[in-house]
Amino acid sequence: MRQAGRWRWLLLASGAALLGWLILRNDPIAVLGAVSGLSWRLLIVLVFPFSVVAVFDTLGWRYAFADSRVPFRALLWTRIVGEAVNVTTPTASVGGEAVKAWLLRPHVALTDALSSVIVAKTTITIAQGLMLAFGIVCAWAALPADSVLLRPMEWLLLVEVVAVGGFVAVQLGGVMGAGGRLLARFGMPLAAAGGAALDDSLGGFYRRSPSRLARSIGFHFLGWVVSGLETYLILMLLGLEVSLLTTMVIEAASTAVRFATFMVPGSLGVLEGGHVAVFVALGLTGASALSFSLVRRIREAAWVGAGFVVLAALSRSAAPAPAD
Repeated sequence: MRQAGRWRWLLLASGAALLGWLILRNDPIAVLGAVSGLSWRLLIVLVFPFSVVAVFDTLGWRYAFADSRVPFRALLWTRIVGEAVNVTTPTASVGGEAVKAWLLRPHVALTDALSSVIVAKTTITIAQGLMLAFGIVCAWAALPADSVLLRPMEWLLLVEVVAVGGFVAVQLGGVMGAGGRLLARFGMPLAAAGGAALDDSLGGFYRRSPSRLARSIGFHFLGWVVSGLETYLILMLLGLEVSLLTTMVIEAASTAVRFATFMVPGSLGVLEGGHVAVFVALGLTGASALSFSLVRRIREAAWVGAGFVVLAALSRSAAPAPAD
């Protein structure tokens, strides 16, 4: 575990170095001038439309429960906290999921909370794949047939479909209980029981709640689409004339890069490199790509800060989990 942590910190440092190199190579004065030129309009991006994305993604998580016992407000605050942890810690975008389950202890049993975050992680990834597919359709309509973007996006979609299919198969295969039984051999029988209960919860959800599963995917997909609208708003505020179809291509490509680089905390550096490649392929400049990326990072940092403020408040009032 320590070795894995070291590798992720190394990836984070490498991503930061890559980001710095990209800025230096792409007219840093122009990049910083474009971002600072937003002035008070940057406040718009900090709040809207990402607040709408947060609501849709929270609804997606709400339908990842077998029922809706958890208050929406609690889910919203908990999701904001979890995503802040995912972005800022070298835990391959899963550390925040454990935090979410822990913070829900006053509302549901730990097994139900863990099951919901696993299902929600699955449905948001499925929705991410749908967004990539939607972006490919937009690319077919907006770009030349020989565009260099099409083939990589299509390959990444295939990889994502295979990965998600494998993730669902693992959940249905009872791997949580198997892992728990393995831990029981080392003197941890409660882990085995908990793993088996989690297997039952996951399997029961997928078998008995297809409508909730579909709603969870649907709301997460709406969240990705609104993220595309945020891309359109940022580019418009930066003075770039880009069609709505093209911004959906940019957003879809961004989601693909994030999926492929989930091991890097926040996809730092590699996401910006992907933006530069996509923007240049679309006939835009690397400086405009980095200006866009920095605005997104500023918005991200603002919500991360809000997440840790909420975490501090929730940690004081978190109660033990109800009995399973």
